[in-house]
Amino acid sequence: MDQVEEVFREERGRLLAALARRFGDLDLAEEVTSEAIEVALVRWPVDGVPPNPGGWLMTTARRRAVDRLRRDQVYAAKLAVLQIEADRAAPQPIGDELPDERLQLFFTCAHPALAAEDRGALTLRCLAGLTTPEVARAFLVPTATMAKRIVRAKARIRVARIPFRVPGPEELPERLPGVLQVIYSVFTEGYAASSGPYLQRLDLAEEAIRLARILYRLLPNEREVTGLLALMLLVHARRDARTGPDGQIVLLEDQDRGAWDQEMITEGRELVVAALTGGPAGPYAVQAAIAALHDEATDFAGTDWLQIVTLYDVLLGIDPSPVIALNRAAAIAMRDGAEAGLALLDELSAEPRLRDYYPFALARADLLHRLGRLPAARTAYGRALELAGTEPERAHVRDRLAEVEQTEAHADGV
Repeated sequence: MDQVEEVFREERGRLLAALARRFGDLDLAEEVTSEAIEVALVRWPVDGVPPNPGGWLMTTARRRAVDRLRRDQVYAAKLAVLQIEADRAAPQPIGDELPDERLQLFFTCAHPALAAEDRGALTLRCLAGLTTPEVARAFLVPTATMAKRIVRAKARIRVARIPFRVPGPEELPERLPGVLQVIYSVFTEGYAASSGPYLQRLDLAEEAIRLARILYRLLPNEREVTGLLALMLLVHARRDARTGPDGQIVLLEDQDRGAWDQEMITEGRELVVAALTGGPAGPYAVQAAIAALHDEATDFAGTDWLQIVTLYDVLLGIDPSPVIALNRAAAIAMRDGAEAGLALLDELSAEPRLRDYYPFALARADLLHRLGRLPAARTAYGRALELAGTEPERAHVRDRLAEVEQTEAHADGV
């Protein structure tokens, strides 16, 4: 069964992208993709996984799509069949010209005709296979709001007849940032899962890196593509040290740096240099430079917090988002002390997008704990516990709460 699930993870996005391109209808593509997987779940455990599972799923889904169109409208079915035949006869891309149909769908979902807040949401839902609540967490909005955005985006693609293709060179400057945002959002969900029993979803993180590598091969001179790939490599290099043997969270200061992936760090550092060369740096390049400083430190005490804060100042000027402001405050707490960091967090507490954001609640609780403000820390940890999405996060907060309560009990002479 593990083999079957692995095939589904690998093939779902590819299948959906190919079907969306063939039929021009995301809803139809999603429906028949799900149906093909359901059929496979019944047949493969009995018959075995076929030699070409992707081809098997494609054939099954394509037949169901044509059947669906035939039932709905005879003329549409004829068009669908003609399109399939045309696809079979069309010349295939050579080399890396277009190595993955998913990139076509990435650019379709990042089309400027779609509302900015809808683009990434749709792609995460369709291509990365994230659930609507997971997408909602990635964008810090309620689940109901995200569901409406996804429906709206699909309708817009259908009504506007947005083509499923990679844009020409003249369109890239406008379209590329949306694609990069989507890839990074997939990585972020893999780095820190929004829910479930595990802190990390390595399959998503690795999928994002794989897609970024494809984009980098296609667009090697786009510095923000380079910066994004560098950032993800430098962060993902720490994956094996971020959790303990029982899945518990291991903080950066406690991680075994010998377990970090040095080959990945070397590649990431080389890419950072390229991303920072040739003009003003973009946000992904600056974030990659911050990640490189963390990876270069031989131990936590040797981290160059002065330079990290300087880079966060630059980053906040490029991207004045509340999450960047939160990360900057955490860095300032390391450079200037917990009091300075807490003052900045208190200023950010009125930001609506951080009100229900677990990392903000945890950061505030940790600083209160460091300052010895135990009743306030206990309340803040309680709020973080409410917002924690994964079991390792909840276990981590419970441990911190226990530390606070133990310290309070000791102070009271219990």
